[in-house]
Amino acid sequence: MPSLYSEVTINAPRFAVWDALVRKEEWHRWNTFLYDCDPNLPIRPGGEIFLALRRLEGEDETEFQPRIVVVQPNHCLRWIAKGPGFKSEHVFELEDVGPNRTKYIHQERISGLLSQVFLPFIRRDEKEGIRRMARQIKRYVEHHYRRQW
Repeated sequence: MPSLYSEVTINAPRFAVWDALVRKEEWHRWNTFLYDCDPNLPIRPGGEIFLALRRLEGEDETEFQPRIVVVQPNHCLRWIAKGPGFKSEHVFELEDVGPNRTKYIHQERISGLLSQVFLPFIRRDEKEGIRRMARQIKRYVEHHYRRQW
């Protein structure tokens, strides 16, 4: 199963990174990869949310409706989006790496018959979007949450 991966160490406690990650209605303040299309849909296990992503800054957004499959506060968020012949699973994990230091991991696993068709066209751009989000959450959390810890 092809996988895209990014990680970054954020100089902030896990709760601060988690808060930024799950407050999707605030993503527009820092996140240019994922967009919340319906703030009324909460992140909760088994629920669907309505999102859009922009692989490269300035390109058109791609909308999708993933189902939340894991919510482990301050540790893991996972959702799965499916289409005919295509499945995408986003996994966000947070790990303590020292006092007030958190490793943020974002992994996307892509599978299905059509993944072999789409993946060559989106792999590089999707990977760049995941990396961009990692840089942006780091910058946002380190600046925005500093006063809280």
